[in-house]
Amino acid sequence: MTNASANEFRFNRRSFLGWAGGGLGYLALSHLLALERAAALARPPGAAAHPLAPKPPHFTPRAKAVICLFQHGGPSQMDLFDPKPELNKRDGQDYPGQDLEIHFDKQAGKLLRSPFQFLERGQSGMQMSELLPHTASIADELTLVRSMVTDSVDHESALRIIHTGKFQAGRPAWGSWVIYGLGTERQDLPAYVVLSDPGGLPIDGIRNWSSGWLPAIYQGTQVRSSESPIFNLATPADVPGSARANQLGFLERLNQIHLREHPENSELQARINNYELAARMQTSVTDALDLSRESAQTRKLYGLEHPNAATANYAKRCLMARRLVEQGVRFVQIYLQGQPWDTHDKNAERLKNLCLLTDQPSAALVLDLKQRGLLDSTIVLWTGEFGRLPISQGKDGRDHNRHGFSLWIAGGGFKKGHVHGATDDFGYKAAKDAVRVYDLHATLLHALGLDHNRLTYPHEGRADTLTDSVVSEARVIPELLA
Repeated sequence: MTNASANEFRFNRRSFLGWAGGGLGYLALSHLLALERAAALARPPGAAAHPLAPKPPHFTPRAKAVICLFQHGGPSQMDLFDPKPELNKRDGQDYPGQDLEIHFDKQAGKLLRSPFQFLERGQSGMQMSELLPHTASIADELTLVRSMVTDSVDHESALRIIHTGKFQAGRPAWGSWVIYGLGTERQDLPAYVVLSDPGGLPIDGIRNWSSGWLPAIYQGTQVRSSESPIFNLATPADVPGSARANQLGFLERLNQIHLREHPENSELQARINNYELAARMQTSVTDALDLSRESAQTRKLYGLEHPNAATANYAKRCLMARRLVEQGVRFVQIYLQGQPWDTHDKNAERLKNLCLLTDQPSAALVLDLKQRGLLDSTIVLWTGEFGRLPISQGKDGRDHNRHGFSLWIAGGGFKKGHVHGATDDFGYKAAKDAVRVYDLHATLLHALGLDHNRLTYPHEGRADTLTDSVVSEARVIPELLA
């Protein structure tokens, strides 16, 4: 310690033990700084040193922000997005092929028709289920992919694939890769926001938005739609303002002393700046999420006064997502509690309730972004981890299906009113222009101006990527882009 800092802090037995015990904290800080130093070495020349500062993309981007509406459990494609007349015609018969992969084989039944009518929507004539009247109204804004495939039929591993690019645990979420690659425009708001369900976490919890072995600064920040938005952000009620000001002032003095002793350490300055972000967030987050500033027309568009409380809350989070992107947040995800789309029984009944919950708010988000001139620069992705089987499980359920499922994308340079790919006559397997999750990730990064092969981070002795394209041979799907 320098003479100046020694004069400021005189040691006695108690203070010595306190500082010695705090050594564990310095070890942790040293580890974090080492991770950030590795990230700095991995950055292209000329990129900013601060880990959250805006960074230049690899090429001109089509989009600069993402909103992901994630549907845990596996939405049923043949009941929502992928009409199958042959399936309906052969309802109750045996599945004719021998290739059906069944998760719960003892409950496998006959072919199960969809009880829902499909209609052509918009100028594109895109066919969509009667359960989705609001989403149908934005058909001409959507890229509907009917030929998605993934590598796992189990929820947890399929979730890891759709979120992190591989079924192994501990890898960074693709939102973390986006923040690592591009940084953020706002230093007083989280770069990666997770709008969680007030009822509880989704299956696999916070691992859905973990930064894995990327520095922790790139992980998702969980924001609530009720009570205090950020966990542990507000000053406790029993701590006077003057006491908190003294605490923060003391912490700042310690940080500045340490920085003076290590002026060459640019990562340390970045770390100190990130600690100060929490204090700035106390007002900026509250302002960003203040829905009282929205017009009655906008509130009605989303369904904030919907008689179904769950629908109203989902609407609230969709509107919060728009406000966050509008104010410079790079990546926003919205989750539901548990895995509600996992319709192993009462498939038709549960789909009705889930579409009532999500349909209007999801469509309103796209419409609102378009009205405000934000849709062209914002990717809106609606997806689950896999789809459902064309046969019944039990009386009226559907089992998991990894060989074919549907998702939609709006904005961000993706084609409007476009249907990509197709499944077979029963909706079981992608039969035309299959899109693997790895290809989807590569294409989403491409729309953001990032080359998935060049967005690397040193891990376990090699430059790792989201797509790990050496193994997966991931490729950008140009047919999805305008």
